[in-house]
Amino acid sequence: MKIFSFNKNKILVGLLLLALSALVSCKKLIEIPPNPPTQITRAQQFADSASTLSAVVGVYTYNQGQGFAYSDANLTISTGLSADEISSTESYGDESEFYSYTLTPQNSEITFLWQYPYQSLYQVNDVLDGITNNKNLSASFIKQITGEMKVTRALYYFNLVNLFGGVPLVTSTDYAVNAQLPKASVDAVYTQILADLSDAVKKLPASYPVESSGHVRPNLYTALALLSKVHLYQGQWQAAYNEADSIIKSGMYSVTNTPLNGVFLDGSNEAIWQLPAISSDNQTAEARIFVPNSGSTPNFLVTPFLLSQFEAGDQRLQNWIGTAVINNQNLYYPFKYKNVLASATPVEDYMVFRLGEMYLIRAEAAAELNNLSGALADVNIIRARAGLAASTADVTSPTAVLAAVMHERQTELCFEWGNRWFDLKRTKAAGTVLTAEKTGWQSYDALYPLPQAQIQLNSHLIQNPDYH
Repeated sequence: MKIFSFNKNKILVGLLLLALSALVSCKKLIEIPPNPPTQITRAQQFADSASTLSAVVGVYTYNQGQGFAYSDANLTISTGLSADEISSTESYGDESEFYSYTLTPQNSEITFLWQYPYQSLYQVNDVLDGITNNKNLSASFIKQITGEMKVTRALYYFNLVNLFGGVPLVTSTDYAVNAQLPKASVDAVYTQILADLSDAVKKLPASYPVESSGHVRPNLYTALALLSKVHLYQGQWQAAYNEADSIIKSGMYSVTNTPLNGVFLDGSNEAIWQLPAISSDNQTAEARIFVPNSGSTPNFLVTPFLLSQFEAGDQRLQNWIGTAVINNQNLYYPFKYKNVLASATPVEDYMVFRLGEMYLIRAEAAAELNNLSGALADVNIIRARAGLAASTADVTSPTAVLAAVMHERQTELCFEWGNRWFDLKRTKAAGTVLTAEKTGWQSYDALYPLPQAQIQLNSHLIQNPDYH
């Protein structure tokens, strides 16, 4: 596996330099004492809480391939194309293979979906290694950072297992071991995810770290948000309901006081976890890639099918779908993130978890638990914020209520974290829905192929079925 074969010392130096440089540009992420050293050894990196926090900065830095793994919009694009959310205006290239279900193990975008999370997992595991049994750090500090890192590691594995199925479980920085790890089973990956989140729930407080401003680092409710999503995907309805319910009832977040055009802004009342997304040339990769220059054709278009799912008067269509007029034709593109320049105001941060999703998780779990009125009540909170009347679904019909929940997930969570793609797969609706909308779908398309380069480097890796 190529990502595990780099020289360890070089990676550490690179990560430390990245973390230190981030201290200048990401002051609101973590406040560090002034005048940090420009070069430090690994021992110095974890010598005290201030130097350790610089490594934590590296984990959260919104920087493609060098910090937070999902800073390149690749997850949004690939899953949006694989589902029924977007299409590409180019009919060739690696991205078009997601839409047409012609993916090959040589696809470069597949490589990035695999490589960046594993690179980021190395950073997470390195921080965990550096703080474990570290006598230079207080017990409370170790507890806090351990919880944060385990939430982050669980997030990476949650996305990896839903994209690829079974994947290698890397929980250390031992290259000799990691380079030859086989795929763990899907169940084993979920066991690791649940173990990390269960530990994080015990370690993280409800408050956000005092060294940071806003909601830019995980707290208790961040761990519960991912835990509720994991339990939803596993059909553990009562657990999913309970965790989402505790977040909603915490009073720390608000949907009703957050207008649609403010959901993704820095300081959003809805944000459970959002990363500072300012870089030298753009605020988010989603805005840079989706929003076209004036007079230009968008790179990706919202599909007619998704457009048809928005009801008349739905303000999400007005606020979260952009329009470009090209040759007197309206072309629609994703527009949840709008700022393409670092200097643009107001500032947008990159949303990881938000309260709107928690309402819909609680609604789906309630419907599965036959609490149909409760499910519709949650759906109607989301609809009201979008300017829509209450759902007309038959409150006595479990099928109708669950359909109303899934419809709301489609329109509320579009272009976010692969939710639509994952929903189609976990509900076993992918074949029916996508076959009706496109051509080329085969059942094995539900999983992406492992990158061929990784197969060649690690003889213990086995390719997903039917990919060659």
